[in-house]
Amino acid sequence: MLRLACWATLLATWFWMQPATAFAQEWTRFRGPNGTGESESATIPATWTPEDYNWKIKLPGVGNSSPVLWENKLFIMSADPETATRYVLCYDADTGKELWKREFVSTPHHLHTMSSYASCTPAVDAQRVYVAWSTPASVTFMALNHKGETVWEKDLGTWFSQHGFGTSPMLFEDMVILSNSQEGKDGGKMLEKLPLSYLMAFDCRTGEERWKTLRRTDNVTYSVPAIFQPKDGPPQLINTSTGSGMYSLNPRTGEELWSTVVFDKRTVSSPLVKGDLIFGSTGSGGGGSYVTAVRTDGKQTEVAYKIDTQAPYVPTVVAYEDILFLLSDAGIAACFDINTGKLHWRKRLGGNFQGSPVRVADKFYCVSTEGEVVVLAANKTFSELGRVTLGDGSRSTPAIARGSMYLRTFSNLMSIGGKSKGPLVGKQ
Repeated sequence: MLRLACWATLLATWFWMQPATAFAQEWTRFRGPNGTGESESATIPATWTPEDYNWKIKLPGVGNSSPVLWENKLFIMSADPETATRYVLCYDADTGKELWKREFVSTPHHLHTMSSYASCTPAVDAQRVYVAWSTPASVTFMALNHKGETVWEKDLGTWFSQHGFGTSPMLFEDMVILSNSQEGKDGGKMLEKLPLSYLMAFDCRTGEERWKTLRRTDNVTYSVPAIFQPKDGPPQLINTSTGSGMYSLNPRTGEELWSTVVFDKRTVSSPLVKGDLIFGSTGSGGGGSYVTAVRTDGKQTEVAYKIDTQAPYVPTVVAYEDILFLLSDAGIAACFDINTGKLHWRKRLGGNFQGSPVRVADKFYCVSTEGEVVVLAANKTFSELGRVTLGDGSRSTPAIARGSMYLRTFSNLMSIGGKSKGPLVGKQ
C-alpha cells in the first residue's frame, strides 16, 4: 500500500508540473487529427456576437488556407492577390498577436476563380511548420522552425493544373507527406506530354526524400491523405484520385497495398476514416457529385454504399457516432446512418459552401462562402442551433484547439469560445 501511495504521489506531482497546453488537443493539419474534422471541446458556443470574440485580426492579403496550431502558436498562410507574394504567418493563439511573418516573392499566374495563391493548409509538429505552393514553373515545399527560420526547402519541379495549387501536407511518424498531383488535360484536351504525378514523403528534419510513389495523371487531386489502422496489421495511408480511386499505401515505404476505382470525376475532398469504413467523394463544377463508402479490413475492399443525391464536391464529410453528415457545395445538408447509408434528414441551409464542416461535441459547424456560420445539432433529427455572420467571405475550414475555435475568412482571422482572455485586436 505504501508503494502504491508513493507512485500515486509521484504521478500526481508529474501531472501537476506539466504545462496546461501539454494536454490540449493539437490541430496539426487540414481538418485536425487524422483529417476527421472533430473535436470534443465543450466550450464553443452555438451562436455569438462580435463582442464575444477572444480576438479578431486583419490578415495581410487573402487566402483559403485554414489555421493549424501547436500549443499556443497558430500558423496560417495568406497571399497578395496581385503579386502572388506568399505570407507564412504565426500568431499567439491566446491574444491574436503576430509573432512573426515570412514573405516569399512569387509569380502571378492563372487560378480558378474560387482558388487563391494561399490555398495550402500548413502541417505542424513540435519543431517545424510545413507549407507548399506552386507556380507553373515549380512546386515549393518547405519547413520552417517555430521562430520562422527556414529549415529546408525543396523544388519539386514544374506544375500543371487549370485550377492552381490547393493540396496540403500531413504528418506520419518522422515524415511529412505531400500529394504532388498534376493535371493531364488542358481545357478538356489531353496534353501531348503528360506531367508525372506522385505521392511523396520527406524526412521531417532534413527534407530528404524517403519515398515517391507514381500516381496516374488524369484529373489533379486535392485530397489530403489519412491513416487507416486495420485491426490486424500495420497502419495504411489512404488517399483518393480519379485514376487510382480509393487506394492504400504502406506509409513507411510508399508501396501500394490495394486500390479500388470508384470515382469517375475529380477528387477534391479528403478521405474520412471511420472504423472499417472509408469515405471519399468525386464531382465537377457541372454536377454529378457522389460520395462512396468503402469497407475494408486492410486487405479486401467492397463498396458499402453510394450517395449520389445532392452530394458534396469540395467539402469533406464528417461523422458523429453512427451519423454521417454531408454538406453539398450548394448548401444542402444531409444526415445518414453511417453503416447503411439510410437517410435520416436532408435540409437546404442557403448559401454556398467550399470549406468543410467540422463536428464539435454534439454540434456541426458549417461556414458558407458568403461568410455565415450555420450551427446544427449532430442528431438524427434536424435542428438548427444558430447562425452567425462573419462579415467576410470564407472558403476555409475552422480549427479547434485549446478549447477555442479559430475561423479564417478571406482576409480575417478570429477566435471564439474557450478560456482565452486576449484583447479584441482589430475589432471590426
